[in-house]
Amino acid sequence: MSDLLDLPLTTLDGEPTTLGALTGGRAALVVNVASKCGLTPQYGALEALQKEYADRGFTVIGVPCNQFKGQEPGSAEDIAEFCSATYGVTFPMTDKVEVNGGDAHPLYQRLTAAPDAAGEAGDVQWNFEKFLLDGSGEVVGRFRPMTLPDAPEVRSAIEAVLPA
Repeated sequence: MSDLLDLPLTTLDGEPTTLGALTGGRAALVVNVASKCGLTPQYGALEALQKEYADRGFTVIGVPCNQFKGQEPGSAEDIAEFCSATYGVTFPMTDKVEVNGGDAHPLYQRLTAAPDAAGEAGDVQWNFEKFLLDGSGEVVGRFRPMTLPDAPEVRSAIEAVLPA
């Protein structure tokens, strides 16, 4: 089991937790999200993945971030209301964190070490970058922001880490 799962996080409603508690031993797609971004409609596809795969051992985890042109300016309550009212989000969400730079959350310090399909690791490029974790907390895929959550390569990667 990866020590990534032991990293402390805070839920959007202010409760202390860990990545492992949020995943519950399931495969997870960790995504830095924002409410006022051109890519925000990806919330709809993320929620569809959550509904489709939840019973098979999968969860999406949304991680709000305001680092990209201030596109997640709201409070935790604003974010929760937007996600619920606009996209019917049911997947777990953390509090707002930084994903790049010296103040990057330890979760993202670790996630960004993982390369994408082109072999590129390093900083998150923009909102809605996706990291796929298997059930033991190992990063097994990284998908850049313009890759839609329901793209064939994301779906096949999710299918590959789901229990048989």
